[in-house]
Amino acid sequence: MPLAAGYEINVSCPNIAAGGAAMGSTPEGASSVMAACRKVTDKPLFVKMAPVNVAEIAKALETAGADGLSVINSIQGMAIDVHTRKSRVAKPKGGLSGPLCHHIAVRMVWEVAQAVDIPINGVGGVMTGEDAAEFILAGATCVSVGMANFVDPCASIKIAHELEAWAESQGVKDINELVGAFEC
Repeated sequence: MPLAAGYEINVSCPNIAAGGAAMGSTPEGASSVMAACRKVTDKPLFVKMAPVNVAEIAKALETAGADGLSVINSIQGMAIDVHTRKSRVAKPKGGLSGPLCHHIAVRMVWEVAQAVDIPINGVGGVMTGEDAAEFILAGATCVSVGMANFVDPCASIKIAHELEAWAESQGVKDINELVGAFEC
């Protein structure tokens, strides 16, 4: 039995040797990582993208052999304890995720969907079925639930049921009919 059916490659983590820049913050950097990974496996490779220049970088990743894209990773932010005047996290800035980045992630999924023909995984702040539905309407073919699971271990199941009910309310038998159905 194989260890994994496929892999998600995170190109949005900082490259400490390059001054902390995300490896996937340029089309060249992202596609070089993708090409190196593609050389060592034929299994599906999804790439978790940094929240920068997503349409341009998505095209480069598709050309380099990505099978799908996870859009987006966390957004850099700061949290300061006003009583101690120090960072609330280990470093002065760090990745923020969850509901605060949801609407930014939805926009970026839509931008990527306009640029590529490979599957997109919507990532960021999915707390309800309607949050997941936004990603699908924007062009995501699948959705990840992260932070909601920390709040409620049954969140993924509840979100899936809410999403199913929403799809039924839209009068479709197959949710794929709603992928990218956003009307400008």
